[in-house]
Amino acid sequence: MSTFLLVEARFYPHLNDMLLDGARRAIESAGHKHETLTVPGALEVPGAIALAARSGRYCAFVALGVVIRGETYHFELVSNESGRGLMDLTLQGYAIGNGILTVENEAQAIVRADPAQADKGGGAAKAALALFELREQYAP
Repeated sequence: MSTFLLVEARFYPHLNDMLLDGARRAIESAGHKHETLTVPGALEVPGAIALAARSGRYCAFVALGVVIRGETYHFELVSNESGRGLMDLTLQGYAIGNGILTVENEAQAIVRADPAQADKGGGAAKAALALFELREQYAP
């Protein structure tokens, strides 16, 4: 049994609760354990994963959060840079599922976060599980 780290940007608690619920269920149904680390926003998620990865305690990571478009360029910055940071870490060999939602409004976020609807938290956890298994398959 391996341990996954869920790193959540807890800016919208009611949405994050749904993402976490889906992610936890997916990891538990695959027979693994999980811990949760909370950071202030989506920009901090890749850095937190990089720091936690150095501990060697986690086999994979799930990035969770919600970025809702506002009236400024900040949405693009947060969306692009958090995604780029996660992809950089993935290309370094870390198994990471990206469940940071980037949406136009709260209604879109609810549909995507809700485990009974799009279940993007569960989907991100399943992506992390798939990458973890792939890494195990190809590890020397």
